Amino acid sequence: MSGWNPDFPAGSFRTAALLAAASLLLVLAGPGCAPRPAPPAGPVLRVSQRNEPATLDPQLASLPDEFLVLRALLEGLATPAPDGGPPQPAVAERWDISADGLTWTFHLRPDARWSNGDAVTARDFLYTIRRALDPSLGAPKARLFYLLRNARACHLGRLRDPAALGAAAPDPHTLVLTLEHPAPQLPAIVASGPWLPVHEATVEKFGRTRASPWTRPGNFVGNGPFLLSAWEPNQQIEVTRNPTYHRPRRVPLAGIRFLAYDSSETEERAFRTGQLDITMSVPVTKLPGYTAPVLHSQPLAETRYLSLNCAHPPLDDPRVRRALALVIDRSALVGQVLRGRQQPAYGLVPPDLGGYPATPLFSSDPEEARQLLAAAGYPGGAGFPQLELSTWTNTTVLEAIQQMWRRELGITCNLVQHEAKVHLTALAAGDYVVALVPAIPDYDDPAALLGDFTEDSPLNYPHWHHTGYDTLLAAADHTPNQAHRLALLHGAESMLLADMPLIPLYFNTRTFLVSPRVRGWREDRLWNRFYTDVTLHP
Repeated sequence: MSGWNPDFPAGSFRTAALLAAASLLLVLAGPGCAPRPAPPAGPVLRVSQRNEPATLDPQLASLPDEFLVLRALLEGLATPAPDGGPPQPAVAERWDISADGLTWTFHLRPDARWSNGDAVTARDFLYTIRRALDPSLGAPKARLFYLLRNARACHLGRLRDPAALGAAAPDPHTLVLTLEHPAPQLPAIVASGPWLPVHEATVEKFGRTRASPWTRPGNFVGNGPFLLSAWEPNQQIEVTRNPTYHRPRRVPLAGIRFLAYDSSETEERAFRTGQLDITMSVPVTKLPGYTAPVLHSQPLAETRYLSLNCAHPPLDDPRVRRALALVIDRSALVGQVLRGRQQPAYGLVPPDLGGYPATPLFSSDPEEARQLLAAAGYPGGAGFPQLELSTWTNTTVLEAIQQMWRRELGITCNLVQHEAKVHLTALAAGDYVVALVPAIPDYDDPAALLGDFTEDSPLNYPHWHHTGYDTLLAAADHTPNQAHRLALLHGAESMLLADMPLIPLYFNTRTFLVSPRVRGWREDRLWNRFYTDVTLHP
């Protein structure tokens, strides 16, 4: 495997002494106990955190904000490459593939340790896989494990014998995964956030429930470059350097503080006054005041869309849904409202996701929209009930859409803003009418987005079902030829948007600020951040 960065140069004597002291504290804590991290003594990076995590359990997490913290605390078999290339080895030093492509053998590094001193073993990953597929857990991204033999049957409760699952640990440093069908994208999947491992003894000690306190400071046992040292809800999360991490020279930071800011305006002020090193975004009105290298722009493989609750009349009529989609002026949204280098979206899948040849699947057409609405029984919007549009972020985009629907269709809307985790809970429960949603793939492949809308997906927020769509995705899963597979996925996307249970708006771009004193900061288009090799300078 290529692409490794060399170990960061050895730090100062002071850094080495601090690591030694931290290691001594770990020994005194005793085996099987989560260490009590000391306050950071050294450079601490301050990063903006927009939404409060609902959980720091990697199998229950679904918000990008949650995985941004989890990547500092846990390390998987493989890790995404900062440059967007093939996944790099992490806990697994290497992996082998059988001639038929069905058996993958991951060889774990012998020096990997949990933060309490326990060795990281293949059993830890086996436990994590089985836990993610346990129907009682309700893991929102369990489908990321469905490539394993019998995984779907286990998750749906149709098969209860764990030995039948395509995952085995023949020895502490060998994990063998057996697939339902060849899947060259497996390294990208095992590098995704939901595959991050958990410490079995800790989870079992505090209980398997969704509300288990194992993820709290003082209880959390991780294997990543940092330890969870503090969590003050809606204020900050602090992590400190993990002395047991197997690549200590690549962790020059003493800690990271994820600081909560409720808007881009407040975080920009904090950045300007030296209280913050990296922002989440930049207010549109402040963009002219910043230039490179402080101003950064990262195109994302993220589609912002409106989810339409298909169980809520009149949104159960595809003519209504399509009418709502065709009157939105996406060029005005990105050029006049957002102004952050976003791109109009006329499909769900972003360009070049896993080599996917994304093409426009519809276009704006207000006249056709009015005809569709009239055919559905609402000429000029007469008799159409008031819609509720909900979001977790600022309402600027929804206000623009509200005006377009009123002007072009005679439809009125009420805007509602919720906290992110409340918004997410309402989406999953179907307790909404129209909602803004960020579609962020867990790995670099169009199936990572399109799979959200199958009948049994917990992320199918529109609660839309189409047997033909599910059949096409299943066929794509079992197709070894990549060109044929992408064609099947394109057919599925076309079917999805012909029925329009969701309305694509734009492909997102993150524009943010990085202090000149930060060196080595890296992000990718899948919302992954890379905390190793980052340094702070005066």
